[in-house]
Amino acid sequence: MRTFVKLLSLAIIAAFVLGAVATFPAKTHAQSERTITIGFTASQTGKYNVESTRQINGINLWIEQINGAGGITLSNGTVLKFETKFYDDESSTDRVQELYTRLVTQDGADFLISPYSSGLTDASALIAEQYGVVMLTAGAASDSTYQKGFTLVYQTYTPASRYLTGAVDLLAATDPDASRIAIVHENDKFSTDVANALNSYAEDLGYEIVLFEGYDSGTTDFAPFINKIEAADPDAILGGGHFQDGSTFARQLYEKDAGANMIALLVAPPEPTFAELGDAALGVVGPSQWEPLAQIDASKAEELGIEFYGPSSQEFTAAYMEMYDEEPSYHAAGGYMAGLLIQKAIEDADSTDTDDVAEALDNLDILTFFGRNSFDTSDDNHGLQVGHSMMYVQWQADGDELVKQIVFPFEAASAETVYPIGSE
Repeated sequence: MRTFVKLLSLAIIAAFVLGAVATFPAKTHAQSERTITIGFTASQTGKYNVESTRQINGINLWIEQINGAGGITLSNGTVLKFETKFYDDESSTDRVQELYTRLVTQDGADFLISPYSSGLTDASALIAEQYGVVMLTAGAASDSTYQKGFTLVYQTYTPASRYLTGAVDLLAATDPDASRIAIVHENDKFSTDVANALNSYAEDLGYEIVLFEGYDSGTTDFAPFINKIEAADPDAILGGGHFQDGSTFARQLYEKDAGANMIALLVAPPEPTFAELGDAALGVVGPSQWEPLAQIDASKAEELGIEFYGPSSQEFTAAYMEMYDEEPSYHAAGGYMAGLLIQKAIEDADSTDTDDVAEALDNLDILTFFGRNSFDTSDDNHGLQVGHSMMYVQWQADGDELVKQIVFPFEAASAETVYPIGSE
């Protein structure tokens, strides 16, 4: 099977280079060549290491593909090739501000991609706006970043306000009698934004929030929270934070047999390595920005009446597996998408000028393998992603193995939801 995937991947990459997929313009009548520097930081150490590493992988795949296919040729004959310049931000806000300043003032970054996480992205967005450099944010979902008057910062992900609301919709559709929800979340910017939006949405639908608690980043003992959950007797447990704490929380919920019918956690479940939890992963739901199972291609764009741009889901997945020998997570896809959106904006603008590229992003409305992409251009929410929607995955048993299935929205589902958890 792996041999087949590698052969398929090589064929797909060859098709890209030959122009079978009209993403990268051919190099013709070049008068000069220019190298465009994409600057970013990544958490090679610190709490966001897992997610950030996947994001880097996606960026690097995009760089390899666009350069391998000849780059971008502008109408004046200039050929643009791309390189990255990045530093380890150690998951530290202070490091981010220092390093993004260096990327712009010393390294000459032409465009920026955000670090992973909303808190770190806030720090980098200030620098991007201050120095007048377009930045695509990957791995950063908080709505509030785009409510600060920035004009050059654009969001790849579905916003935090819509991150877990679909899990409530899934619960309502699966169990109309469910009425009690416990929300337990990490006390960081992103997770808190998600939890607050989730709380309001669930209450508006008539759910009783029987527990609303936050835990400190770095928490490893969830026993006090699980005791409160058991006492509250919810139908569903929603919340979490990032990969490390989310995985630990899921494992301890299983070990203590918390008893809820549904568990939906942020960030951790969509990662392929979540399956290493074994039985503790079984039945857990997670919101995902994208999944390899999602069949998004040009035919979907025709239905919507918009342009399809870039590789299909199958093509991206095969190329990523060829390069990294692992299934891509949505964090990897998000990194790739940040680069792809910069590429599309440069092509539409026929320029690398900041104002021209920003105008192209303002006018963007396309479908990619990642989903629909368009941005709010109002003064109040400029750069907020308004085109992209979440999907929800669940780890299910397939014989002796755990497999990740899309369970919501139902029109994109690859399997029915296992409910209550543990009923397989």
